[in-house]
Amino acid sequence: MNSRLIHFIGGAAGPWQISSMRAVAGEPLMPTSHLQLGPPAALAGNSGTWQLTGVMSNVRYAEKAERAALASVQAPLGRAEATCAALIPLRKSEAWWALAQDERRALFEQQSHHTQTRLAYLPAVARQLYHSRDLGEPFDFLTWFEYAPADEARFEELLTRLRSTPEWQYVDREIDIRLVRC
Repeated sequence: MNSRLIHFIGGAAGPWQISSMRAVAGEPLMPTSHLQLGPPAALAGNSGTWQLTGVMSNVRYAEKAERAALASVQAPLGRAEATCAALIPLRKSEAWWALAQDERRALFEQQSHHTQTRLAYLPAVARQLYHSRDLGEPFDFLTWFEYAPADEARFEELLTRLRSTPEWQYVDREIDIRLVRC
């Protein structure tokens, strides 16, 4: 079994209550009140209203120095004070995937400054990226963020900055799901 595989299940029960859910681009998900997340074995038998699956994978676009900088300040998930969360599933257009790896890297970092932007909000906003495209899922990425209520404005600022980049012009489906720990 792959221990890096994770399910996000939207339904009537779970440790995270959904406070809002909106489609930023493309089709929405069915509304639901709670979210459970974890490895498939831990959530066996729970289908919920919808289920998204992703896998922790290798870092795709960050260079060695960028990875080291992120790792040096990234806070762990599950911190007691981080009672707010966001799940942001997104899919990039076929035009994005038609680009060569170096072209995607240039858009991601040289033009959009994705890593430098993220660094500005660490350690307040913890993040884990899950890849879904190769699993045949409806989204390419599932991004999970956790932060303390006092850092909500910083999280909003982070999203605003990321969504204004050239990279985000390639996003054709995005759902913004906000949660609070029950």
